[in-house]
Amino acid sequence: MSNVDDKFYDRADAHIHLSNDQVKGVSSGKVSASMMYATARFNAWLAAYGCKNAESMKELRAKNIEYFVGEYRKMLEENLDDYIDNFDDYIAKGRDGA
Repeated sequence: MSNVDDKFYDRADAHIHLSNDQVKGVSSGKVSASMMYATARFNAWLAAYGCKNAESMKELRAKNIEYFVGEYRKMLEENLDDYIDNFDDYIAKGRDGA
């Protein structure tokens, strides 16, 4: 990823560590759903915070959706490609107990 600050990956890792801790008590699908909801809720707050009023926010609704969904898509594609390229290191060895 380009244009990230020095602490970008540290913050992302903190969220991942929290999710990994939560997986110990519930399915990974439920943790993923909670994380996606939290991200959506935070981004809705961020979009609202940048507006003067509800009407302004309503006018920017489609633009905000396009931006956040587009950014998520790019990040998901980057990470899926990374897992494809490193599958044996990330997944297969762990399954084999290596």
